[in-house]
Amino acid sequence: MLLILGVAYALSIVCLPKKGVSSVERSIYCWYAFDGLTHLIVEASFVYLSIFGRTVATSSGPFAELWKEYGRADIRWLHAAPDVVALEILTVLGAGPLCLYMLYAMAKNRPDRHFWQIVLCTAELYGGWMTFCPEWLTGSKYLVTDDPLLLWVYLVFFNGLWVVIPIGLMIQSYVALTSTNSSQIKAKIARKEL
Repeated sequence: MLLILGVAYALSIVCLPKKGVSSVERSIYCWYAFDGLTHLIVEASFVYLSIFGRTVATSSGPFAELWKEYGRADIRWLHAAPDVVALEILTVLGAGPLCLYMLYAMAKNRPDRHFWQIVLCTAELYGGWMTFCPEWLTGSKYLVTDDPLLLWVYLVFFNGLWVVIPIGLMIQSYVALTSTNSSQIKAKIARKEL
């Protein structure tokens, strides 16, 4: 994951203008690069290891080992739970490419950036909710909650990133869209008064 974070930062250096980009915008760009690469590489490996009769638990290789480690905290990832696999397919095919589009939209300062940012953040929050809410409603029988490392680092911290950051980005988009709309309304009023 640190390698993906390094690649994300390198992409921000190469793809964004050298001047005039705030540290907040560069951080958001890094997030989308990290998020997209995570969906398209790491989570795609889970989907690959979980379809056509395969499971993470019976697979080998570096990605299988990564998912086996996470499976210590959430057992559903070891045995290709259909609800988890279905959500991950959506994430890989939907959120991954949309993250790449967000990189393009930010680099080109496209006017539709905030619309798609809200769409992507809503999808991220929905995915997190649908991953964990069914577990909570059934007593968390597949979540390992008695080990502090597995609970607070694997489950809460790592999954919490995909809750806290999208909420912050949704707020940013709301402010950007409403301030733009407000400016346009004020400009129309000013033109009518002249």
